[in-house]
Amino acid sequence: MSILFTPAKLGPFTLQNHMVMAPMTRSRAPGNIPNLLMAEYYAQRATAGLIITEGTSSSPNGLGYPRIPGIFSQGHIEGWKTITDAVHEKGAKMFLQLMHCGRISHPQNMPSGARVVAPSAVAAAGTMYTDAAGLQPFPVPEAMSGEDILSTVAEYADAARNAVAAGFDGIELHGANGYLIEQFIRPNSNLRTDRYGGDIENRARFLLEVVDAAIGAIGRERVGIRLSPFGVFNDMPLYEGIEDDYSWLARQLDASGLAYIHLVDHSSMGAPVVPDSIKAAYRTGFRGTLMLSGGYDAERAESDLASGRCDLVAFGRPFLANPDLVERLKSGAALNQPDMDTFYTPGPEGYTDYPVLNSSL
Repeated sequence: MSILFTPAKLGPFTLQNHMVMAPMTRSRAPGNIPNLLMAEYYAQRATAGLIITEGTSSSPNGLGYPRIPGIFSQGHIEGWKTITDAVHEKGAKMFLQLMHCGRISHPQNMPSGARVVAPSAVAAAGTMYTDAAGLQPFPVPEAMSGEDILSTVAEYADAARNAVAAGFDGIELHGANGYLIEQFIRPNSNLRTDRYGGDIENRARFLLEVVDAAIGAIGRERVGIRLSPFGVFNDMPLYEGIEDDYSWLARQLDASGLAYIHLVDHSSMGAPVVPDSIKAAYRTGFRGTLMLSGGYDAERAESDLASGRCDLVAFGRPFLANPDLVERLKSGAALNQPDMDTFYTPGPEGYTDYPVLNSSL
């Protein structure tokens, strides 16, 4: 391997290799407060060049799943600071993923006074797990008013500032997987008739306003975004014109000058394949760092890096089950297989207890 394990550049940052730990919800933050168990988990995996955290809410309204962390209070900042210190000590850089769940939520998972909001009052198909009542149907969300949109954009900017105060090197905006930003982009969940609905220029307005607000808060070199063109998770069906819309979006994001785009292809998990033409549109239409993720092994990652298809490669479940993934891929050692039964359960089991080759990690 000639590229994957060598240092990489991400704007002003030098990463210790080209391997990124992808964001993965793990639901280990009771009360939404980052904690010492999470610090152990992330520090175990800090041989990655870059760690992108699990989705972290910018607002009480953005808390969708049980036990996901926040970044909108002083307690959140202090909790995350312990984690960033532990990760930086091991050499990795760390970006916080900002995730507002929008309609992918349930009041049982939210604090008193929080609201389930979305572009339009359209419930997602399916159910949400709650600790209090088990699986519950997704509720019909409140359609966001103009004032709601302005305040939510401002919350993203505040959360970005909080992330830097907590020691993060930057933030990743979660514009993928059916959460709030993508709910604005997709026409099945956005039925608005104002300046935030209709053609792609309007449906992408919220995303671009959030990007501008985050850049204004902490600088473009600290802001990336995750997108899932052709993703169908959380009731985001494909639609006519989707390829044109996402290709147009590549050019708009290039104009913003943000640090990177993280493009997700979940076809290895059963989603539709992201066409090569889409990936090429982001490679040619966006001049910043392009990160790809989805079903990678070392050989495919090396090939895509060598051919220039991307600049960084993100690994998800392999990092979940292999704290020492970098060492294992370097040596060709067998990988631990993830235990899906413990993906979202409280406590250390299936979280910090995966075996490593070198006990000093």
